[in-house]
Amino acid sequence: MSDDQDPKGISRPQARRPRLFPKWRLSIRGRWAPTAPLCGQCPPPCQESRPALLHPRPSRAITPTMNTLQLRNSFLLLLTAVIWGVAFVAQSVGMDYVGPYTFTCVRSFIGGLFLIPCIALLNRLNPVSPGGIRPSNAKSKGQLWIGGVCCGVMLCFASCFQQIGIMYTSVGKAGFITSLYIVIVPFFAYFVGQPLRRTAIIGSLLAMIGMYFLAYPTDGASFNRGDILIAICSVVWSIYILLVDRWAVHYAGFTLVAVEFFFASIYNLVLSQLAGEVITLNHIEAALWPILYCGFLGGGLAYSFQFIGQRGVGPTEASLLLSSETVFSVIGGWLILGEILSGRELVGCLFMLMGIISSQIKIK
Repeated sequence: MSDDQDPKGISRPQARRPRLFPKWRLSIRGRWAPTAPLCGQCPPPCQESRPALLHPRPSRAITPTMNTLQLRNSFLLLLTAVIWGVAFVAQSVGMDYVGPYTFTCVRSFIGGLFLIPCIALLNRLNPVSPGGIRPSNAKSKGQLWIGGVCCGVMLCFASCFQQIGIMYTSVGKAGFITSLYIVIVPFFAYFVGQPLRRTAIIGSLLAMIGMYFLAYPTDGASFNRGDILIAICSVVWSIYILLVDRWAVHYAGFTLVAVEFFFASIYNLVLSQLAGEVITLNHIEAALWPILYCGFLGGGLAYSFQFIGQRGVGPTEASLLLSSETVFSVIGGWLILGEILSGRELVGCLFMLMGIISSQIKIK
């Protein structure tokens, strides 16, 4: 059968060959006739016999280099530290309008609401693990609620001790004393089987010296009630971190944090009723901006930045950047509230900062 006849033997005029591909011709049915060799530009298993120009060209999108990625994620972690540092100021301002349990209740609830669309987005991007549960290590969803209940209890108590302590001490001192959890966690982790580094011991000694200069009264008076409550808060934060580390192995971070936020909100609601706090819309409206800042920025957005920023950044560098929230709490209290620390308190802050940094350095 000749080239100008179709399979039924009917004579047809020969189609004009395209100029770009002189070795190719159009068949009678309008399809490319494969007279050229197979394409060699596409990766296997491409077996199509189209010209190379008809194949999609490889993407030329510029992907960020490792240095650019580390710089961006480090900036996100530093921004997280700024948000958390200024959150101490918002907590102090919010106490002028509502009680500590009411403030923590609404703040935790707003933080949980913010994380719901984040979880939905992650589930859409990664449909293999619906609900944020990792398929390789997932247990039943009932275990997720148990983890949320346990972590929510520690989150509730830590937030309450911190919120009440801020009522009796300055914002800068609250930020530095709260950061003691960074020094305490390695010692608690030692009792559950993790090794204790020598740098953690050195950091704890420096932090104790800093705590002495920062909180010990020189006039023979008793310790400040707020400093004691913030110190208890740092101990509870340490237990909370170990619990999160225990449960985060089985569940994605956003899912667990959202569940514990909602449980912490329920616990604080119960405590506010037991403490006799009156919750009205007028009081919440008066403290709306501090609550929104601590809920959306300090809770949801900061956790999102931390989740993204820790990818591509080493754990030591990430913890050092996040621990700078202590410095930003002092700066925020000075710029916004006009709080000025004495020379003795600044020396204590310096020793505590040295202890926090040295406890996170790993020496081979």
